[in-house]
Amino acid sequence: MTWLVALPVVIPLVAAGLALALAKHSRVQGVISVVALTAVLIVAVALIFVTHTVGPQVVNVGGWAAPVGIAVVTDRLSALMLVVSAVVLLGVLLYSLAQGLADGPKGAPVAIYHPTYLVLAAGVAMAFTSGDLFNLYVGFEILLAASFVLLTLGGTGERIRAGAIYVVVSLLSSLLFLISIALLYGATGTLNLAQLADRIDALDPGLQTVLQIMLLMGFAIKAAIFPLSAWLPDSYPTAPAPVTAVFAGLLTKVGVYAIIRTQTLLFTDGTLDTVLMLAALLTMLVGIAGAVAQEDIKRLLSFTLVSHIGFMIFGISLASDVGLSAAIFYVAHHITVQTALFLVSGLIERRGGTTSLVRLGSLAKVAPALGVVFFVSAMNLAGIPPMSGFLGKAGLLQAGLADGTPLALVGVAVGLATSLLTLYAVVKAWNKAFWQEAPEPLPEASVPRGMFGPTAVLAAVGVVIALVAGPLYSYTDAAARDLRLQDPYISSVLVDDGRGEGQSADAQGGDS
Repeated sequence: MTWLVALPVVIPLVAAGLALALAKHSRVQGVISVVALTAVLIVAVALIFVTHTVGPQVVNVGGWAAPVGIAVVTDRLSALMLVVSAVVLLGVLLYSLAQGLADGPKGAPVAIYHPTYLVLAAGVAMAFTSGDLFNLYVGFEILLAASFVLLTLGGTGERIRAGAIYVVVSLLSSLLFLISIALLYGATGTLNLAQLADRIDALDPGLQTVLQIMLLMGFAIKAAIFPLSAWLPDSYPTAPAPVTAVFAGLLTKVGVYAIIRTQTLLFTDGTLDTVLMLAALLTMLVGIAGAVAQEDIKRLLSFTLVSHIGFMIFGISLASDVGLSAAIFYVAHHITVQTALFLVSGLIERRGGTTSLVRLGSLAKVAPALGVVFFVSAMNLAGIPPMSGFLGKAGLLQAGLADGTPLALVGVAVGLATSLLTLYAVVKAWNKAFWQEAPEPLPEASVPRGMFGPTAVLAAVGVVIALVAGPLYSYTDAAARDLRLQDPYISSVLVDDGRGEGQSADAQGGDS
């Protein structure tokens, strides 16, 4: 079943080429995109079953064995990320297709939308399945190129400005990442993650710390961790609703994934765990303080996105099985819930004519179903029992209490305060948008069922995660255990005593 591993990257890329060739046929482009992402979802579900029952799956591209060749790897963590990302990407695609149908030629996605969206999906999958740092970097760059195009769709001045900020910040992140890769290769002679795990302990501890800081800074920019998160609230809200939704829900988690992968595979001595935990606490506090102060629903959600990244980083910084498991669970929960909330905000803007909470109101009378979907997702985000947000936060706080250090206990208190303030922020938004009397008559508009359907389904997925929380926590427990043991990943990539199964000069020449 190893042949499945490359499909989440190959399928969207092939489909992107087809969609680009059929640029004049927007309906055919839509069909191609839906079929491709549905196929990716089916493959991802198969991979999650295979990796859970058999173990990590590895493909050596071109027949060259790792570490000489390129290894594409799927373990429990990456398989879960592939499934959740495929669900979100497919849901947002259906939303955008319905938006195109509702708005007609004027509002339909331009011809470049589908190829770019599929390239974005391929970049996400490449980042999740890369077995070496350079291809992880390539995945990030594919994301950057595709996301810049999507962010500036429509070409308004505000979007170009936001896109420019996003590109400059992303290039800084990429530069840090690229320099780190060069230093790592110069010091260890490899970029294969499994082989790096074997060799990095031989480096000088000071050099290890420098490399870890550089990688963490590069990933922290992408994940929007304080103080490297200022770019996000200004960049995401200006984009079209489907683009904002997939960016907010998914792309920041690619940075979180990279932190999980490198912290558990390369930097296991805990040197910077305290710094990481401190950054997590500040991310929670600064993010939620910004959210409480907002009077625009998109900016409010963008700040809550930043604050909840702090929960995930807190779990990683605990460096324990239970903390890491809860962080992975929380990542899966947050991707679906945050995406659903941004799609709802797009529908609110469509029905109410604005996202300003000062100008909105009375939506409960004209769009009660929209109010229900927003309420369910908002309560899930705030962590109201028994929803998945509550279960994820409970796992993280339990892990913090089990750690028992003063900073971890402070983290528990900050997590509780952030949850309460999140509840305050989303309830304020719900009350103002749906229940207060609108200061001006609402525009004559409707919420297309085709756009409401995928939004409701994604909100329901967040609820389903709570219903299957037991099996999902068992899965994330196993994923966290594998990550901290390292052996399942390393032994799957470096088979036959670390040389792989293919033929290479390195394999024939020994460990020179």
